[in-house]
Amino acid sequence: MMKRFSVLLLVAVSMLFTISCAKTEPVANNYFPAPTSETRDAFAANGMVAAAHPLASQIGADILKAGGNAFDAAVATAFAINITEPDCSGLGGGGFAMIYSVKDQKSYVIDFREMAPAAAHDRIYVDKDGNVVPRKSSYGWYASGVPGQVAGMAELHKRFGTMTWAELIEPTIKLLESGVPANYVMNRVVTDSLADISNSPSKDFFEKTFLKNGLPIEVGDKYYNPELVDSLRLIQKDGADAFYKGAIADKIAATYAKHANAWITKADLAKYTIKMREPVQGTYRGNYTIVSVPPASSGGITIVEILNILDNFDLRKMGYASVDAVHTIIEAQKLAFADRNQYIADTDFVDVPIAELMSKDFANARAKNIDMTKAAGPYNPGAVSGGSGNTTSFSIIDKDGNMISITQTINYLFGAFTVVEGAGIIMNNQMDDFVTTPGHANSPAAGKRPLSSMSPSLVLKDGKSFATLGSPGAQRIITAVASVLINMIDFDMDMQQANNAPRVHNNNTPATSVEARWPEATRNALIARGHELTVLTELDGFFGALQGVAILPDGTLHGSADPRRGGQAVGY
Repeated sequence: MMKRFSVLLLVAVSMLFTISCAKTEPVANNYFPAPTSETRDAFAANGMVAAAHPLASQIGADILKAGGNAFDAAVATAFAINITEPDCSGLGGGGFAMIYSVKDQKSYVIDFREMAPAAAHDRIYVDKDGNVVPRKSSYGWYASGVPGQVAGMAELHKRFGTMTWAELIEPTIKLLESGVPANYVMNRVVTDSLADISNSPSKDFFEKTFLKNGLPIEVGDKYYNPELVDSLRLIQKDGADAFYKGAIADKIAATYAKHANAWITKADLAKYTIKMREPVQGTYRGNYTIVSVPPASSGGITIVEILNILDNFDLRKMGYASVDAVHTIIEAQKLAFADRNQYIADTDFVDVPIAELMSKDFANARAKNIDMTKAAGPYNPGAVSGGSGNTTSFSIIDKDGNMISITQTINYLFGAFTVVEGAGIIMNNQMDDFVTTPGHANSPAAGKRPLSSMSPSLVLKDGKSFATLGSPGAQRIITAVASVLINMIDFDMDMQQANNAPRVHNNNTPATSVEARWPEATRNALIARGHELTVLTELDGFFGALQGVAILPDGTLHGSADPRRGGQAVGY
């Protein structure tokens, strides 16, 4: 669990945002009220970037202004967010890109999820008696998978970019060389991570980079990472080969040979491959098409199943924030997560009944389980014939209508709290997204990609581009994306209104997490129906931090940044 801050710190930073990148569960009052008067959205005619940090959004928008397309801007934004939110993503991580190319009139998915190294097996995180070794999969050297971030951006640039690779990385290098100013989110994250920093195998790096006189870096202070600058220069010059086959690969292999019995080797790095996946898609309310990511992410399938179930109910007639509407949404979430948790894994290793899980018939049958008079569950998975948190997301649409949403991560706050020596690269703890016990569809195996909830998504209305959106927040990513779509489609909200609105989350557990902004009468009525509620404070980052761009009927681009995090939409 995230640690409780001191009363003194709560007073000192009482106007700060909740950080939503941690995958861990919240504790009471672990919250900073958001400055709701700040404008997070933007409108523009020619291009829009919505990211979780204003500097990253600005770098992406500058690329659009310079003549780059959405995919050029995405590469630049991805590298920039790696240094403006180093606790959430980086060269040592991975993710998914959801792409719509106007030229091709086609959608694509680039899966640059981390892969388990060759040394991984399904008993790597249990002792000789079969007991899970505490934190081995989440903290320290054995928690990391082989990173895919650099390979993913290189593939995106190779297939869809128009500007040079060097041009797209240069703004990030310049920003890091001059020092990245810490915002309230960074102060919060570092404060929350002090114990892990003090016990980290890479303690010296974290203290030098993110502490000042032994205390968390303060708002406005700059942080530097000169070794990462050198790594970025190598990648700028030699491309992905620098990371997977060249000097950086040598440093990664040497670090793991020194500290972790060669857990990740140069051969592991050389074998890393991105996957070009076929998107999954479904429809909602007849004329909306949701296009999203397939396994090894569970996001697209689960979002479509939630919406397919809700297609059996008239939420608009029930009324926004009514007990009937919220009850139905909670039950749909439970049902879809029951199926997610049972069936979805890396399709290179497991047969996943994707078409069946996403079919209207399957959802219609599942919807019959919902009793409007009382809460149910946890549900059992439906019968079929076959068998994180610390994350960031951004969305971009350019003047030609190209759309992209990327969700990328190192998993928990500062990943595994390990750093590649001489390279300044913070490594992921993505192995924790496997089920750490043997015998599960999502148990570890060499070369396998752990199940994800990342859900960068595109939306078409009547076959035309409508929106792109994505969120951090581990399993809350799925419910955040679904919630914003429900608010826009069923309740006629614009994207910022839909983003600001209170959220609810249940991943098929007895208790449902709700934001306190839901009307008290609605919450009391839910309790009367048997719902066990965990009420979290307003604009709580537990529920994700969605960044999205919508196309208005007149063609204007509306960029939206979630008030649960310090993002900002920037357009031109």
